[in-house]
Amino acid sequence: MNGPSPAFQAQRQAAFDAARVGQTFTYRRTFTDGDLSLFCGLTGDLNPFHLDEEFAAGAPFGRRIVPGLLPASMVTHIGGLMGFLAAEMHFEFLAPVYVGDTVACVVRFTGKDEARRRVLCAATLTNQAGGVVIRASFGGFPTQPRLRPDSPPAD
Repeated sequence: MNGPSPAFQAQRQAAFDAARVGQTFTYRRTFTDGDLSLFCGLTGDLNPFHLDEEFAAGAPFGRRIVPGLLPASMVTHIGGLMGFLAAEMHFEFLAPVYVGDTVACVVRFTGKDEARRRVLCAATLTNQAGGVVIRASFGGFPTQPRLRPDSPPAD
């Protein structure tokens, strides 16, 4: 494996330098039955909580739920638009997401690790009622930002 080119190293450094602690990025989407079916088929997650109406009706949530990693992957939409290569990710699943729910994912830059040239991030995912469904933290490096922050960070 070859090392990164000087041009890539410069691009990565510029993206790191441009990242500002406090910047936020938001993505919203409504989860459909088709999303659930495609995700379960792709991952092989055949859990009856996601696919079996009868089973789910008698389970604690009362109906089928979207697999947690599907809404959690919303952070990768934002990351993809940042050219972000994650080195670590941590998720806390707090409440179910149902088919038809609209989830907002807000990613915030929380810190910069100068020694490793990594950006540290936190994400909060909320449903249409404002309930937090997932909290996440992750770190890695941006390389090709193609997404503007929601607003400039407060100084």
